[in-house]
Amino acid sequence: MLWNRLMPPSLRHAAMSLLALSLALASGSVGAQQPLPPVRQAVMTFLGQQTSGLPGKVGITVEGVDPHNQLPACAELVPFLPPGTRAWGRINVGVRCESPVGWTIYVPAQISVVGDYLVAARPIRAGQVIAPADLERRSGDLADEAPNTLTDMTQVVGHSARFTIAAGNALRTDMLRLPQAVRQGQNVKVVGTGSGFTVTNDGRALNAAAAGEPVRVRLLSGQVISGKARADGTVELDF
Repeated sequence: MLWNRLMPPSLRHAAMSLLALSLALASGSVGAQQPLPPVRQAVMTFLGQQTSGLPGKVGITVEGVDPHNQLPACAELVPFLPPGTRAWGRINVGVRCESPVGWTIYVPAQISVVGDYLVAARPIRAGQVIAPADLERRSGDLADEAPNTLTDMTQVVGHSARFTIAAGNALRTDMLRLPQAVRQGQNVKVVGTGSGFTVTNDGRALNAAAAGEPVRVRLLSGQVISGKARADGTVELDF
């Protein structure tokens, strides 16, 4: 190149170094490391959507990605929940890069749901029909309690206890004799809802279950899956 031959050696070296740096930046070999703020923001936004219908005050904490990661910078981040994961408590959220280079990482997160739940105000005997005076409300992180912890008086009052419940214990659906929402051998519709999609299937219940209790279903294909009985007799899957 003519400009290269006419330049003094010192300027020629500086110009070549600048050219090499420009080419490296253009090719993505410099500064290709995935920055952390976009990943964290993508996960925060995603979990905000996933928890929008939860009772109580939701708090979301997202831990950072390794600052020394060697991931190529991503232009299109897609968060997702691994199969069987619910946006509740301590979880790992998947983040998939779809452009320009494909990769997947898992980011730890903590979801707290502070709200009221029901506890026994006094000892409740096995077989006793529960009245409002037997209950009191307590506030705390629902994510620290069992998934079937009860929060609504109408879910408890008028039902009998399956066994003795000590004062101060949180009330759960498995502590109560509840009417069956699904009968053993009943044909049921299975509904699964994930991020942006809903799937349905038909099958036969392998056990009886009240609303909120686990139920196993044999699908028409012969596959056996597990879900949660709804009050309307359908079975809900978590993706």
